Amino acid sequence: MPRLRAALALLSAAGLLAGCGGGQGSTGEPSKQPPTKSSTRGSAAGVIEVPADAETRPSQHSGDSVDDPAIWVDAGNPAESLVIGNDKRGALETYNLDGTLEQRIESSTTFWGNVDIRQDVPLASGPTDVVAVANGGVRLYSMDGATRRLSPITADGAPLDTGGGEGVCLHASPTDGLSVFMVFISGGVRQFALEDDGSGNLSLQLVRSFKVGSEAEGCVVDDVTDTLYVSEENVGVWKYDADPEAGPTRTMVDEIKPQGHQIADIEGVTLVDDGNGEGLVITSSQGQTGEKSYFSTFDRDTGAYRSSFRIVAGDQADGCSHTDGITATSQPLGPDFPHGAFICQDDSNTTPGEAGNQDFKLTRLEKVRP
Repeated sequence: MPRLRAALALLSAAGLLAGCGGGQGSTGEPSKQPPTKSSTRGSAAGVIEVPADAETRPSQHSGDSVDDPAIWVDAGNPAESLVIGNDKRGALETYNLDGTLEQRIESSTTFWGNVDIRQDVPLASGPTDVVAVANGGVRLYSMDGATRRLSPITADGAPLDTGGGEGVCLHASPTDGLSVFMVFISGGVRQFALEDDGSGNLSLQLVRSFKVGSEAEGCVVDDVTDTLYVSEENVGVWKYDADPEAGPTRTMVDEIKPQGHQIADIEGVTLVDDGNGEGLVITSSQGQTGEKSYFSTFDRDTGAYRSSFRIVAGDQADGCSHTDGITATSQPLGPDFPHGAFICQDDSNTTPGEAGNQDFKLTRLEKVRP
């Protein structure tokens, strides 16, 4: 573990670690701010309507089956990057940026929860792109950059026992190493240190636990500022210190209306890392029956509210409704997503595009920026 921490410290000093959602291009430099967004439509109550650009193929299961996405960035060939998402009723899947299925991983435990990724994590086996997903605890995988395939990095490929949890977010700290937060629907949060056994396999140790208060799931960590964001679904979005010794001290980023700008249930939360401490925190307001879901953006540095938007039907895909999980990256992803992408879960997958079971929608990031 000391070697892992030392290597993370060197990466952080070199600017090679980014929070979930990325923020650096394939050259290792922070991605430049894109042009002002376009092709948006005004909407009631200040929510901008933004057309989707693409979608993944529908889930193999009907009903509430798709939940949370993450993005693996192929630094050598950004257009070959992958969307990683969970089929809650049976698998972890990866998709190409055109939405086609690349890989499907199943297990004897049918429920698959949220997913997160950290790239270039220094392990004994070398720099590793680590993927974490809730499934009978937490399962950990590495992404092979050459084959674009996930492989387990735990002993015998088994899940690590976390005592439950559905929300998942990774944290790569130069001082404390790699850890994973597990968020429980009941409102509990547990932080586990992930330790390398010397062969590239990871094990875990509980280092912290606290209560958010009520139902919670979505989370993301800003590695640069050591900040953990957690959405308490019927209250608001909180930020905590991600240090294992920090305890339960927290600050409210934004509440639900009328005090804040969001509506219950607040589900997903993600980070756009633009480098130099700049960027956005984006949250998903799922809404109750009869309400349209939308997304809110907040300044990464100050926490100030910036804007709200909704993903609606475009030429190739319908919009996102009643959304759970979201993710984003400002890193270039090839000609279709030159300034990065925003990805949201859609619970009602209709035309245009392939109608059917739930899926994920992809939108050029510059279109959703405030």
